Amino acid sequence: MGVGGAVIFIFALLALYMGIPGATDIQYRQEHNAVAATSTASVSVIPVPQGRIATHLPTPDAVRAVYMTSCVAATPSIRDGLVKLLDDTELNAVVIDIKTFDGYLSFSPQDPVLKTYEGGCFVKGMQDFVDVLHEKGIYVIGRVASFQDQLQVKLRPDLAVKKETSTSTVWSDYKGIHWIDASSHEQWDYLVKIAEEAHAIGFDEINFDYIRFPADGNMKDIWYPISGTRKKSDVMREFYTFLHEKLSPQGITISADLFGMVSTNEDDLNIGQVLENALPNFDYIAPMTYPSHYPNGFMGFSDPNKHVYDIVRYSMDHAVTRTVASTTTASQWWGERIGTSTPAVYEKPVFDQKKIRPWLQDNNYPVVYTPAMVRAQIQAAYDAGLDSWMLWNAGNRYSRAALEPLPAPLDIKGL
Repeated sequence: MGVGGAVIFIFALLALYMGIPGATDIQYRQEHNAVAATSTASVSVIPVPQGRIATHLPTPDAVRAVYMTSCVAATPSIRDGLVKLLDDTELNAVVIDIKTFDGYLSFSPQDPVLKTYEGGCFVKGMQDFVDVLHEKGIYVIGRVASFQDQLQVKLRPDLAVKKETSTSTVWSDYKGIHWIDASSHEQWDYLVKIAEEAHAIGFDEINFDYIRFPADGNMKDIWYPISGTRKKSDVMREFYTFLHEKLSPQGITISADLFGMVSTNEDDLNIGQVLENALPNFDYIAPMTYPSHYPNGFMGFSDPNKHVYDIVRYSMDHAVTRTVASTTTASQWWGERIGTSTPAVYEKPVFDQKKIRPWLQDNNYPVVYTPAMVRAQIQAAYDAGLDSWMLWNAGNRYSRAALEPLPAPLDIKGL
């Protein structure tokens, strides 16, 4: 299958798949609101005192994380089960939404401008919750949906992606979600402020998602009022560099969610993402290596869901090879060219392969993913030389049987 066909196929899946936030976020917001309506006490937490000093944990050598929606985090009666899973198993980290596709912030910032963005599934006492997780030795990552931003589009439609046939009309993808033009430096500044505020209350790492141009809508009728006809990979590289220059000097650990096929493609998939452009600018790169997102025919497999180990192993082998390489043929690279060979070869810094930390699939799309299938993906990451991974399930229902249990405490009575 050609690259173009693969991209169209894959992003059509994204329009239907809840593994990337969408319908399930709305479902859990409804569940959260129902819980709140019947028991306001269940979402009440002691307010965070002004100026309280945050706690932080260092990044574990091996991060083993699960994703938690802000709606679950906002509802202790629901989130407690997920915290218990963290307590009982090899898991040592959690990724919590701090800004979702709807544009609302799930925590309370100090900046008065940012406070106007509070809402949606808001977590009262987020710093208290982070502190509790830290006391349990759990590393806390805050996820930011960067250029998917319903609220910002409503407030600042001038920054939004528009229709080419009607440049005053906001464009939307197949799920009806609006996007900010990725070249908006105002949005860049806004995202940096969110990261700084989240770090100030204890988030150990900021994870940037949707750091790309849209691709799962009517791409024949799309117009970028700020980007214009600029090369998408150049725009995204400048954004990655901006995040690095603003946040890394403050000691803020940052990571990037990239589409899974970025590991195996050297073009930008028409979304602006090139692995080599992200590597110098983030502490960790998280390819979304969900087997269900690979097209039929990838690696010759008629159904990638029947070959989950092979899909993850192949993708991560490529990601590792490109990370540790000292040269690259990636067409969007910006280093010095070596010689005049075709394809062109460029100098590239060597990076630690431990920068790669894949997202793996633990949800039943389009088939039931058994614990054995989840564990096979984890083993594939290990066999590719990696020791960190994160599990994605938009409904936050994870396969306990796929996870190694912690050993029972030693009974020292009578010793």
